[in-house]
Amino acid sequence: LGEAKNLPTYPGPNKMRDCYCTVNLDQEEVFRTKIVEKSLCPFYGEDFYCEIPRTFRHLSFYIFDRDVFRRDSIIGKVAIEKEDLQKYHNRDTWFQLQHVDADSEVQGKVHLELRLSEVITDTGVVCHKLATRVLECQGLPIVNGQCDPYATVTLAGPSRQSEAKKTKVKKKTNNPHFDEVFYFEVTRPSSYNKKSHFDIEDVDEVDKMEIRVDLWNASNLKFGDEFLGELRLPLKFLRQSSSYEAWYFLQPRDNGNKSLKPDDLGSLRLNVVYTEDHVFSSDYYSPLRDVLLKSADVEPVSASAAHILGEVCREKQEAAIPLVRLFLHYGRIVPFISAIANAEVKRTQDPNTIFRGNSLTSKCIDETMKLAGMHYLQVTLKPIIDEICQVHKPCEIDPVKLKDGENLENNRENLRQYVDRIFTVITKSGVSCPTVMCDIFFSLRESAAKRFQGDLDVRYTAVSSFIFLRFFAPAILSPNLFQLTPHHPDPQTSRTLTLISKTIQTLGSLSKSKSANFKESYMATFYDYFNEQKYADAVKNFLDLISSSGRRDHKSIEQPILLKEGFMIKRAQGRKRFGMKNFKKRWFRLTNHEFTYQKSKGDHPLCSIPIENILAVERLEEESFKMKNMFQVIQPERRVLYIQANNCVEAKDWIDILTKVSQCNKKRLTVYHPSAYLNGHWLCCKATADNTPGCTPCTGGLPANIQLDIDGDRETERIYSLFNLYMPKLEKMQEACGSKSVYDGPEEEEYSTFIIDDPKETYKTLRLIIEGVGTLEQEHAQYKRDKFKKTKYGSQEHPIGDKSFQTYIRQQSEISAHSI
Repeated sequence: LGEAKNLPTYPGPNKMRDCYCTVNLDQEEVFRTKIVEKSLCPFYGEDFYCEIPRTFRHLSFYIFDRDVFRRDSIIGKVAIEKEDLQKYHNRDTWFQLQHVDADSEVQGKVHLELRLSEVITDTGVVCHKLATRVLECQGLPIVNGQCDPYATVTLAGPSRQSEAKKTKVKKKTNNPHFDEVFYFEVTRPSSYNKKSHFDIEDVDEVDKMEIRVDLWNASNLKFGDEFLGELRLPLKFLRQSSSYEAWYFLQPRDNGNKSLKPDDLGSLRLNVVYTEDHVFSSDYYSPLRDVLLKSADVEPVSASAAHILGEVCREKQEAAIPLVRLFLHYGRIVPFISAIANAEVKRTQDPNTIFRGNSLTSKCIDETMKLAGMHYLQVTLKPIIDEICQVHKPCEIDPVKLKDGENLENNRENLRQYVDRIFTVITKSGVSCPTVMCDIFFSLRESAAKRFQGDLDVRYTAVSSFIFLRFFAPAILSPNLFQLTPHHPDPQTSRTLTLISKTIQTLGSLSKSKSANFKESYMATFYDYFNEQKYADAVKNFLDLISSSGRRDHKSIEQPILLKEGFMIKRAQGRKRFGMKNFKKRWFRLTNHEFTYQKSKGDHPLCSIPIENILAVERLEEESFKMKNMFQVIQPERRVLYIQANNCVEAKDWIDILTKVSQCNKKRLTVYHPSAYLNGHWLCCKATADNTPGCTPCTGGLPANIQLDIDGDRETERIYSLFNLYMPKLEKMQEACGSKSVYDGPEEEEYSTFIIDDPKETYKTLRLIIEGVGTLEQEHAQYKRDKFKKTKYGSQEHPIGDKSFQTYIRQQSEISAHSI
C-alpha cells in the first residue's frame, strides 16, 4: 500500500483528514494500516502478505476518515476483480477511488429454482403460472456487524408490476436457508378469446418479462432496510425448458449510472503481487524435484537446475524464494548455498566487493535468514524496538533538521544510548543464532579465507556483509517488514531507526576508515563515540561465534518465545449455562510454552493452557453460534475453548500456529466435533453425552517445526511455473551450450548473459528440466480438460455471473476446437 493523493478536503475549517486504509477480501477486512493524520495525500508505505484461505471475487481497498465522535466515514474504495489481479501483478499502479454506496457493496450468491407451467382453467382456457423457489444464499455481506437477511420476489413486465412477495427474515446469518416458493400468474386467460393458445402479443409480453429477486438486511433503524444485492432473470430462457435450477451471483442495482466525476475522490497507489498455483500430489513432482535437489552435488554448480533457474528468471529474488523453501524443507539448504557461494567467491576479484552484488547466492542467503531467523530477531530486537516506537525520545542529530526547543547534545546522548543497547544485544546474542545460519556462515568464512589468503579480515567481512548489512540493519530500518512491528513507524520514529541502522551497519562492517563511510559530517562526528577497539573486538567475537562449525544447538532460548498475540472473542468454558454474555473480548498470547488470555494487554492471565494440554485445534462450524471465523482449542477431558478471530486470514494464522506448536503432543486427538455442544447435544452428530468421542477426523499433520511450515510440492509447482514462463530462455541457453561446445570461440552477444562453465553438463541438465516441465504441463492440461468436462455452469462452485469461469470456458472451447 503506497500512498493516496488528492483526497477531497474535509468540510471543516482545517480541511485536513486523518486517514487509514483497509485491505478486504470482498467486504471482509483482513488488514488495516496506521492512521496518517492531517493530510490529503497520506503516505502509508506498508506491506501486507497473506495466504488467502477462501474463494473471493474482489480484492478491495477502502480509505476511511477517522472520526473521534462518530463512526469513521468511508472516502472511497478501489475494488479489483480476481480475474484482473494478473494485469497489475508486481507493478506500481495508481487507481482512481470509486464511490461507495449500498449498490456497489454487493457480494454473495443465491440458489433459485424456476418452473413455468401451463394451467387449464375450469373454462378450458390455458394460462401460464410461474413458481419461484428461493432455496438459500451464501456469503452475504455483514452490515454493521450483523446480517438479518430476507428476499423479495417480483415479476415485472412492460405493462405490469406484481407486488413483491417476501420470505421470512433469517436472524444473524449471512448464509440463510429460506426454501420458500412463490407463485405468479404470467398470462391471464383473455375473456374475449376462447382459443387454447396465446395470441402473439401474449408470447411477446412473456419474453419481455423478468423475475426479480432482491436481498435485504432487515434493519430496526429508522433508515429502513439495507440493500444486499439483486438478480434479474428474463423469462425468455424458460421457453427452452420449463424448469430451471441454478446458483447465481448477486449483482449491484443499476441506478442509471449516477456516478460522479471520477476525479472527485483522489487516487491510491498500490502494488499487488498475486500468485495462484494448482498443486498436484507429491509423486507428480518426483522427476523435477530430484533434478533440483541434486543441485548441490553437480560439478560445476553453474550446470545445476537451481543455478539455471537463477540464470533464466528476470529477477534473482523470484528464483530464490521457492528454491530456499524447497531446500530447507528437504534439509539440503547448507550444501546448496555452500556450493553457489563457493562458485561466486571464485569469480570475485576484489575482497572488498565480496557478496556485495544481488547475486543468486546473496538472495538465497537473505531468504534463508528471513525464514530461519525470524524468531532470532524477535528475541533480540523486538523489546528495544517496541520501546523506541512507544517512548518517542528525540534523536535527531542533523543540526539543520532540529525542531524548536530540541538540544543537539541531548539528542546525541539519546541516540548513543539506543545504539549502544542495540549493539550490545546483537553482539551478545551469538548462542541464539539459528544453527542453519551458523552453518552457512561457516562455509562463507572458509571459502573467503581460502580465496583471499593475504587478507586476514575477509573471513569477517564475508559474514558481516550478511548478518549486519542484510539482516540486522534492514530489520532495524523497516521493523514492519520483519514482523517486529505491525505497522510502518511514524516519521519521527522512522528517522531515529534510520540513524541507528546506519550506525549499526558501519559498526558491523569492520571497514578501515569508519568516518569516511558517512557522506554527512554530523554522522561522522557522532560515530567518533564508537571509534574504540572494544567495539571492533565485540563484533569479531560475535562473528567468530556464529560462524564456528559444529556448534552445539544448546536449547539456547529457554525464556518463552512470543509467537503471536492479539484481541479475539472467546466463549466462557462452561462456567455459566446461558446467554450471549458468555462471549467476551480478551487479549490472547501464545508462546512456545503456553496459550493464555487476559482482560487486556499486560494484565495478569485469566486462563493459561500449557502447550502440552492442547489436544487439537480445529475450525468451528458457523451454525454453532451463528458467528464467522470461529475455531476451537480442545483440552483434556473434552474441555473446549471456543474463539472467534477478527477475520478469515487471522483465524487461519491462529489455527496454523496453534496446530504447529502442539503437533508433537502425545495425546493429540484423531477425531473431533466440528460443531458445538449446545442444549444437551452435539449439533454435528446429535449425540447427547458431552464426552462422546468426535465424529469427524482431525485435519492434517503440519510439520512440528514452528518456524518453517513449508509444503515441498507447492514450492516445486512454483519452480515449474517459473521454468514454464521462461521456457524461451531455457531454449536459448540450450543453443548457447551448443554453440560453446562446438565452436568454443568468442561468445555470441545474445548468449553472453548466461554463466555457462561446462556446456556439456549444462546441456544435460537443461534437457532433464525441459522434459520434466513438459510432462507437468501435459498433466495440467489434462487436469483442466477433465475439470472442464465435469464442471457445470450454475453450480455452487461456478454460479452464473462468474466471469472467471466464462473466460475459462472460452479458453477451453478454443483449446478443444484446436485439438479437434
